[in-house]
Amino acid sequence: MTTLLRLPGDTPSALTLCDLLLRDVEDHGDLAALSWYADDGTRTTLTWAQARHRIAEVAAGLTALGVTPGDHVLLMMGNRPEHWLTDLALVHLGAVPVSVYQTAATEQIAHIVRHSRARLAVVGTAAERERWERLPARLGLQRLVVADEDAAGPHTAWDTLPRPCDPSVFEETWRRVRSSDPVTVVYTSGTTGDPKGVVISHRNVVRNALALDQVAELPDHADHLCYLPFAHIAERMLGIYLPVFRASHVHLCADPAQLAPLARRLHPAEFFGVPRIWEKLAASLRAGVEALAPERRAAVAAAGEVARAHVRCRERGQVPEPELAAAYAQARREVIEPLLAQAGFESLVWTASASAPMPPDVLDFWAGFGIAIMDAWGLTETTGALTLNGPQAFRIGSVGRPLEGTEVRTAADGEIEVRGTTVFEGYLRPDGFVEPATDADGWFATGDIGRVDDDGFLWLTDRKKDMIVTSSGKNVSPALVENALKEHPLIGQALVHGDGRSYLVALLVLDTEAAGAWAARQGIDAADGALCGHPAVRAEAERAVAAANARLNRTEQVKRFRLLEREWSPATGELTPSLKLRRRVITDAYRREIDALYEDHV
Repeated sequence: MTTLLRLPGDTPSALTLCDLLLRDVEDHGDLAALSWYADDGTRTTLTWAQARHRIAEVAAGLTALGVTPGDHVLLMMGNRPEHWLTDLALVHLGAVPVSVYQTAATEQIAHIVRHSRARLAVVGTAAERERWERLPARLGLQRLVVADEDAAGPHTAWDTLPRPCDPSVFEETWRRVRSSDPVTVVYTSGTTGDPKGVVISHRNVVRNALALDQVAELPDHADHLCYLPFAHIAERMLGIYLPVFRASHVHLCADPAQLAPLARRLHPAEFFGVPRIWEKLAASLRAGVEALAPERRAAVAAAGEVARAHVRCRERGQVPEPELAAAYAQARREVIEPLLAQAGFESLVWTASASAPMPPDVLDFWAGFGIAIMDAWGLTETTGALTLNGPQAFRIGSVGRPLEGTEVRTAADGEIEVRGTTVFEGYLRPDGFVEPATDADGWFATGDIGRVDDDGFLWLTDRKKDMIVTSSGKNVSPALVENALKEHPLIGQALVHGDGRSYLVALLVLDTEAAGAWAARQGIDAADGALCGHPAVRAEAERAVAAANARLNRTEQVKRFRLLEREWSPATGELTPSLKLRRRVITDAYRREIDALYEDHV
């Protein structure tokens, strides 16, 4: 739990982000709040006092453009200081910031503009400006502000917003904001149908921050690497709301490709990654270990066994025996820390994941370095994490226990239902009203399938809508099968298909880094052709599928597969911005390949 914080007032549920930001300035004004990096690596930093002053200036500039309390303002700028500062400036005006994914299609942007009734948008680049300029005038968007001054064209440049402000007006304005007011509207990523506008209040955010802070054990003023989109509830909590609550230090990573170099530079104490990020980091570290001399690899393997034993002991809530504690300390000092230091991870004390089930082999890999990834679970509608593993109570593979002030139960069909102080206010309607989505007793049906064990830990199975029902009526969790397939290091991504069919098939994508290293060890030259077409690679993929099938029941087993080499990504549309599979997009794009897997097969 954070120890440096004083909560203003006697009633935490009455607090707003505005109250907390003022507290940050009064108690920690000289501490770093926000840093960002130029292409040459030069860092710019604002302290909490400087950040609040700049927020007040931006608020005055937005007021000059006609922004008033209750207005929805759309933001598409990536992870840059203008996004962070504008978001909090709008909050202090009583307006509602709405971040839009940079990968959003034109029709999705149009839907959000129309649905939110926004009159102003703040965008980052010339390319983004041009996309918004193409929107029909009938949608009602009246003005654009552009963060890149040289790309503003006929629009207002962000840096030219009026800066002089009357401090008394700013102070008077934010004090009218109430904890029940919206702090944001988050539009779901819209993998099927139009995105829904999820209304999150100050009260939701503060209660979630309080509950998370009771579980997570972080040093004061910890660094946070901010690289996920602000349009996702995870980064809104981790990159804006929790830093304001904890007075921590946000490091903006505008390009996710620079995440690894930034981690090596900062050596953070905490790191959050969606499963795909942990998978790729594991693949990179695994490739490095494979390149070591045989005796060094053996030392890493031996250290890994000690580290896993240490993690298992902690998982059971036990204090390690002196012999194990000493062995782990030695393994960490001599083997583990030097390897982790190469990734900037040797100082980690808190590691977490969410968004989708974590593959068991990835959890086991990191446990071999003494890192127990604290899996969490939640939705946009629950203000992010609602269940969480913590150092004092965790089960690897589960998504933890409910946070304080929340409850979890499962319906007859296994669907997870939740209620509590972090459950959202409701869905925004086109007329501006908020429509509650809970039943008369406050329960919200999440659409996820899972079970709660006897110790109160939640185990996630899959999304209800993603469950495969075979032609024989058997239910199959695709995530379960896909994670089994991805346990082989050669397989980076997998999609299982079989709804209404008599058996399952899979599309498998090679992990670029791991496949290249594997091919080099086998003496395969892939320079003249795709790796997935090489007979040895195909044979290894068949062994990977066979190994997965050996751990699955007959209904879950994959009968045929197609090997692909091009990695799926948000840029090409197969993944959401939070790196989850867009199943409908993938199955539509590869319909011919999937159908072929069912042809001429007995």
